[in-house]
Amino acid sequence: MSVIVDTSVWIEYFRGGNNFEILDFLIDENLVVINDLILAELIPFLKIRNQRKVINLLNNINKIEMHIEWGQLIEFQYKCLKSGLNGVGIPDLIIAQNAKQNHCEIYSLDNHFKLMKDIVKIKLTG
Repeated sequence: MSVIVDTSVWIEYFRGGNNFEILDFLIDENLVVINDLILAELIPFLKIRNQRKVINLLNNINKIEMHIEWGQLIEFQYKCLKSGLNGVGIPDLIIAQNAKQNHCEIYSLDNHFKLMKDIVKIKLTG
């Protein structure tokens, strides 16, 4: 089982938040994967803060390929809206799609993933 660790978890982790145990376990067990979308959300801010070591560490995490299927994203968004779930951003839908394509779980602090778990059939960790 691989776990895509969402941007929200990494940010909290870097701030010294409360998610050390789960993320440390996933790292120790070599279960963490990342994709270019999450890296694109994290690395610019880390560059501003001159966090080269952290950037190198993130770039060395197993990266999964992204194959965006826009029709499926439209369907995911349709299902969310039909279920009364408004405001799910395209990046979250892309991460959900990427996790499904690669048979991964998602670890996120973003409530959207919990709300769309049953709607788009994703697996969550944490």
